[in-house]
Amino acid sequence: MTAAPLTLSRRLQRAFVIALGRTPAPLLRSLVRPPVNSAGDRMAADVALLMKLTEAGGDYSDLPVAAAREVTERDAALFADRIAPCAVEQELDLGDGLQATRYSSGTPSRGLILFFHGGGFVLGSRAIYAAPARMLAQGTGADVLSVGYRLAPEHSFPAVHDDALTAWQYAVEHASGWGADPHRIVVAGESAGGNIAAVLCQRLRGAPVQPTLQVLVQPVTDISQRRPSQHEFTESPALSAKQIAWFMGHYLPDGTDHRDPRVSPLLADDLTGLPRAIVTVAGFDPLRDDGLAYAAALAAHGVSADVIHERELVHGYIAFTAISPSSRTATRRLVRAISAALTSTPERSAS
Repeated sequence: MTAAPLTLSRRLQRAFVIALGRTPAPLLRSLVRPPVNSAGDRMAADVALLMKLTEAGGDYSDLPVAAAREVTERDAALFADRIAPCAVEQELDLGDGLQATRYSSGTPSRGLILFFHGGGFVLGSRAIYAAPARMLAQGTGADVLSVGYRLAPEHSFPAVHDDALTAWQYAVEHASGWGADPHRIVVAGESAGGNIAAVLCQRLRGAPVQPTLQVLVQPVTDISQRRPSQHEFTESPALSAKQIAWFMGHYLPDGTDHRDPRVSPLLADDLTGLPRAIVTVAGFDPLRDDGLAYAAALAAHGVSADVIHERELVHGYIAFTAISPSSRTATRRLVRAISAALTSTPERSAS
């Protein structure tokens, strides 16, 4: 699945925003005056510039869903890196119309990363997350299976979690054929995808084959309450309280229990026995405290949970790697952490 090509005007706009992002940080700071959060962290100047551009572009939550998808696909084409294609980029049908793209560097695989994109369960696609998927495949030596799960409101909760289980089963059944050990599968996701990954790991507890690692990038872990970071960043251009409400309004049918662990995985009674975790949060993200709370809860239940706190960044930074050098550096840092975790996982036969 590939993103639509940019028009000439959009290519020129992309070149302009990339050039702006490369402006020396001291000059950028004088132009945009990066904010400081309550913890004393200062937003990266290139990210502050991006937030100004985002504010000027309007709010997709004022649009019908179809139009909002068009806007976010267009913006993603502007802000995401052009990463060279992998040696293998294979389109797959996982069954019942569920689509995925497999990325492979073409070298002997070090494992498999089952990846779920972000977008609030309503927006997003495999195409606009091609850059981080390629970065993961090329930077870790693992294959990446990026899943095009069904979106709300056409397919509301809990359809996405059924899709995740289908994708997991497909990955386990086909990993060996791709040269990967089915016992070295990483379950990863960003934002809504982080929620999907966390819930999937809970559902798989006790299964004959379980994930070796869960990677939760700025995950949605509890919608039953608003933590301090949601109050502090309620007007964030990257993810506002209004946008969160818009997402949940489309995703959750009326009467859904917000304390259901499939909605709010932080509220599961027992987190023991889950895969070790890498949890990333950003200093200016309304979901920051949700991610920190989930990492703390995992640790309290005896699960190793490493936190990567990108104090200068905002929600969704892995999609901003063209215009924002800070976001690119942070994404590469995450890739290295996953690669290191795979290195520390004992090899098993892929037969």
